[in-house]
Amino acid sequence: MTDVVRPGTGTGAAAARARRRSGGEPIPYDFRRPIQLSREHARILQLGLDGFAKQATTVFTSTLRTVCSVSLSSIEQQTYSDYVQSLGPSTYMTIFKPEPINGAGILEMPVQATMVCVDHLLGGPGSAHQPDRPLSEIEGAVVGGFVQRLLGELRYSLEGIVAMEPQVTGVEYSPQFAQAAAAGDIMVVASFDLRIGDRDFRMTFTLPFSGLHPHLLHASAPITTTERERAQQAVVAALLQEQFQDVPLDVRVRLRHTSVAPEEVGTLAVGDVIRLAHPAAAPLDVTVDEVVFAHATPGTHGRRLAAQIVAVPQHRAT
Repeated sequence: MTDVVRPGTGTGAAAARARRRSGGEPIPYDFRRPIQLSREHARILQLGLDGFAKQATTVFTSTLRTVCSVSLSSIEQQTYSDYVQSLGPSTYMTIFKPEPINGAGILEMPVQATMVCVDHLLGGPGSAHQPDRPLSEIEGAVVGGFVQRLLGELRYSLEGIVAMEPQVTGVEYSPQFAQAAAAGDIMVVASFDLRIGDRDFRMTFTLPFSGLHPHLLHASAPITTTERERAQQAVVAALLQEQFQDVPLDVRVRLRHTSVAPEEVGTLAVGDVIRLAHPAAAPLDVTVDEVVFAHATPGTHGRRLAAQIVAVPQHRAT
């Protein structure tokens, strides 16, 4: 490991002044593992995962029926072995296949946090003293549905990067035995600060960098259009506007509404007469989808009934 100065700080006195202004320290850099996750890609991921944190907060709070919060803490590039070593000896790792990304993804929570969730889901108070053991079959089924909701929110939040369809392939309680990737594989690891009631936990989510990188490149690529493409778009827009003029509409000519008491409706019989609230001299309303766009008087056109437009409102609804 070698300590390097931030880019652009210079050397000697200039570098010292820059460090004093920034208030930062030299960052350790491992030349054997060059950083491949650019700032732009990290920013794109941050926007998506911030959205996931907000949605996860809603899922935790509404499902566990207690005040919870989830916030994004960091996005890092780590080898799979480093990621596994950063976890506790006992954890709840949901391993899933993140189609169309090659490899395996992981959504991980400490066993203590999982047990607190189980306690709340089964109607308990979510006490601080929880057993440190693998989940039973019933507990696993309860938490499995909860994790599926989290994965659904994750899929929705990352939709702008990749249309991911996570499929759970297994659960592991010991990080050392989880064979989700090779030890040297580069992973993108997102850490979240999870708070359930008055207890704090760390939740992590990871995807293989090699499978995620092409989608990050596509998401960050600027959208460029040529002169020919712009001309084609203009032609399509003109054709669409032209076709809209020929779309058939259901036009109705109606009288004004008349209010009738329920007892009157219930006693109606053949031959009864209902007095209408529409004045004899008032024009009829011409409507499309309950919107009045003209007024007309009744008449005939040959042998067919017709309505002659007599007035058009100055302010039409669009």
